[in-house]
Amino acid sequence: MEKQQFDSLRQQMIAEVVAETVFLTSQLGKAALNARVIEVMSKIPRHEFVPLELQPYAYLNRPLPIGYDKTISQPFIVALMTDLLEPQPGDSVLEVGAGVGYQAAILSELVKHVYGIELIDELARNARRRLQRLGYHNIEVHIGNGYYGWPDHAPFDKIMVTAAPDLIPPPLIAQLKPGGKMVIPTGIPDNQQLVLVEKAESGKLVTTEILPVRFSPLDESGDTAGTLSS
Repeated sequence: MEKQQFDSLRQQMIAEVVAETVFLTSQLGKAALNARVIEVMSKIPRHEFVPLELQPYAYLNRPLPIGYDKTISQPFIVALMTDLLEPQPGDSVLEVGAGVGYQAAILSELVKHVYGIELIDELARNARRRLQRLGYHNIEVHIGNGYYGWPDHAPFDKIMVTAAPDLIPPPLIAQLKPGGKMVIPTGIPDNQQLVLVEKAESGKLVTTEILPVRFSPLDESGDTAGTLSS
């Protein structure tokens, strides 16, 4: 497909994300996501992050398979989670479940540095190569179990988790700075909620359930598969 066609499809994807936000106003408590998040998503080439044979479908508002029984998350969920995190230019962000690197690329445009952890060796190595080729130089991708975070670079201003543990992992709570935010899906597979975790300066946690979602479990087999739950 030609670049112009991808550009057109990407704008259509953004229109669908905007429309879905309006549709979910009562659950989200707002009718629009942060304009900067939408602006960044409108220029990131999602087709570069999916298998070649799926590039014509890259801008559909749904998850797509990336191999290893994993998916790249639904664009609306990517946009919502990024918005909830409230990324700031000086932030250091941990992403658990780096997958193909699409979410990391979006965050990299909004923060100072992104540290991604991916359990599946080949996905992590491919993400590194892809991000370097596309010119993203403020992202590091580490192969490891994201349940335990990345202590060497902690604490983090923000943490985004794209796989669902039953309960919020204590190591991630410990690695979140006071005043920081974490966005994480939690719960058993058929009853997951997207949760915003806010850590007060005192260390006290406040959790807010946002809406039902469906993600791969955060366990020994790892990471991403984000979509709205039906």
